[in-house]
Amino acid sequence: MKKVILSLIAAATISAAGAQQAYETPSFADNWSIGLDGGVATPLAHHHPFFGDMRATVGLHFQKQLTPVFGLGVESMWGINTSTWTGYSRSTAFDDSYIGVYGTLNLSNIFGGYKCASRFFEVELQAGAGWGHDYANEGPDQDINKDYNFFATKAGLNFNFNVLKQLTISLKPSFLWNMTGSSYAGYPDIQQTTAAYTRRLCVFNCQVGVTYNFGPGFVCADLKNQSEIDAINAQINDVRNQLDACNAANAAALASAAALKAELEACRNRAPQVIERVSDNLQSVRYVFYKLGSSTITADQQPNVEMIASYLKNHKDAKAVIKGYASPDGNLDFNIKLAAARAESVKTMLVNKYGIAADRITAEGEGIGKMFSENDWNRVSICTLED
Repeated sequence: MKKVILSLIAAATISAAGAQQAYETPSFADNWSIGLDGGVATPLAHHHPFFGDMRATVGLHFQKQLTPVFGLGVESMWGINTSTWTGYSRSTAFDDSYIGVYGTLNLSNIFGGYKCASRFFEVELQAGAGWGHDYANEGPDQDINKDYNFFATKAGLNFNFNVLKQLTISLKPSFLWNMTGSSYAGYPDIQQTTAAYTRRLCVFNCQVGVTYNFGPGFVCADLKNQSEIDAINAQINDVRNQLDACNAANAAALASAAALKAELEACRNRAPQVIERVSDNLQSVRYVFYKLGSSTITADQQPNVEMIASYLKNHKDAKAVIKGYASPDGNLDFNIKLAAARAESVKTMLVNKYGIAADRITAEGEGIGKMFSENDWNRVSICTLED
């Protein structure tokens, strides 16, 4: 039996290295459990039949799960007094007791691998050692019915049903061996026996345990090989380079925006250019007036344009400079565009209607005009003829 137990432990330990999923290490306060056990026990040999010696047992266990495979705990087991083992009445509520430490191996996680979540059904190997005690009888021979202490070992299986995350119900068959040997003079067949692992000094136990698990269990680590890590790092570096490029482009755009803003402020702060006086040579100047907000040359103003065309036809080397103006009514930006459109309207009519070459005509918008005291007169294009 001893060799069988050692062989199972060795096989489980070797298998654990290849079967375990990496997990994050919990703190010391994590994964404790406490539970109650109840069942029956019977010796495997001597004076009564198997079921005739059977008595009820109760117990308590307290455990710390170190890994998904290994656990350590402390347990107690008490046999209810039935007066069936010796035929004598006992004065205590219990015939015997056992208190010991134990370790567990989760065979399901060893051979099936830990899947980052508890299974509904698991099988554990449990083995431990501790202090056994038989309580004194009240019989006719007090010399042979005394309290008896012995060193004991225990091994068995736990069939665990994880009905809830915190609640486990277990079926726990096990064997408990008296390692000290018997000194019961009342049992000649086992008197002074020293062989530890023998059925004559073994008790079979079958208990049902209810355990509350304080959790939180084990969280699997997401491990990656080096090639995957290198690929991820390359992606991170690529994203960083893209971010640096975006930051540089953003800085350039901000600088350009700041320059444009400064230029705009300078334009806004600059006083409008006003032409206070035009050429005194009245023969070389012609005027084309417009309606409010319009750059269209009305019929009454077309003779002025025709006069400019006639002059240019009669003087082949002459050129015309047309400057458009707007009155200060309305939006400044609109009036600046309107002044340029008025100058361009005169040039367009000279070219399209009268056939004057476009390179002989210069059309410019001059913005707001203040040449005339009458505000309406400042809605004008002024054409200066140059030889």
